[in-house]
Amino acid sequence: MMTDPIADMLTRIRNANKAGLDKLELPASKIKANICRVLKEEGYIKSFKIAAKSPSEIVIKIGLKEGAIVGLKRISSPGLRVYKGYTEMPRVLSGLGVSIVSTSAGIISSRKAASLKLGGEIICNVW
Repeated sequence: MMTDPIADMLTRIRNANKAGLDKLELPASKIKANICRVLKEEGYIKSFKIAAKSPSEIVIKIGLKEGAIVGLKRISSPGLRVYKGYTEMPRVLSGLGVSIVSTSAGIISSRKAASLKLGGEIICNVW
């Protein structure tokens, strides 16, 4: 049993990026798919696709961009949730990076959350 599947996803992306891989597969979930959508919108990954490996196993296939992701850091964990209002949204690397935030409007980037005046749980930082 895995206690933090989002941290596992971020670690797999970090390791694949450091190894110079251009493709990656990981177990699928709705939250992971939404995080991948935000990463694609922000330009950190090329593509992602949800595919059925077998009838009982669904995976997310991610196409990585070379050198696009310098760092990934999990902020909110199952043992310590971190919530911020829209005025307190963190600036990652003086605005060069982005935070991924879970809001009432779904999982979005911190830039979009601040423009929509929505606060929420800070999932991770990407730069």
